[in-house]
Amino acid sequence: MRCRMKACGYTTEVVLILPTSRTLSNWPESVQIEPDTTIQLGGWLFRHRTALPLPVAVAILVLRVGEAPPSARLVAAGIVVTALGELVRLWGVHHIGVISRTRSERLGPLVASGPFAILRNPLYAGNIALWVGFALAARLVWLAPLILLLLGLQYHAIVRWEERLLESRLGDAYRAYATRVPRWLPAFGHGSETLFSERGTLVAIAVGYALLWLKAQV
Repeated sequence: MRCRMKACGYTTEVVLILPTSRTLSNWPESVQIEPDTTIQLGGWLFRHRTALPLPVAVAILVLRVGEAPPSARLVAAGIVVTALGELVRLWGVHHIGVISRTRSERLGPLVASGPFAILRNPLYAGNIALWVGFALAARLVWLAPLILLLLGLQYHAIVRWEERLLESRLGDAYRAYATRVPRWLPAFGHGSETLFSERGTLVAIAVGYALLWLKAQV
């Protein structure tokens, strides 16, 4: 864009080069502009993340609307999901240490082992599974997907804030890690080979549980 400026009797032509949508799309992902509101909200939620599940906990304890009929299997499924979520958290804390409890911007070394080699946010994923499991155990099946959505959105904002901080502090090391390991959905590396080698066992487990389910229906 060209514009003319007149000052002290002189006329100067200034050429302004403004980025277009095409040039912006060609910028590396790490330097693309993100919504400031998401980053700011993520920072606030990070500092108060311990309190984030409290409304969920109150809803699970108080709500009776839409309760499923009493079912030992549903309660057992909820307990299993909760236990799996906590196991993922324990596995993650074992690798990252107590710094996971900090509410400051203090950073430790980049951790890329254990569950952090599979996905970048195993502790948050474990938290979500934990509360979804509680909802199932409380027979509030309809509440489980709402919890997944609510906590998922909150943790997503926190993660975007953390990613901005980690990239600014750790630079190329974190960018390489973020390129290699997905944010939420697990990556198992040689998982396809592992699954193929264990296909017989997996099929047997699936058939076994299907037969147990049929037995319970008779």
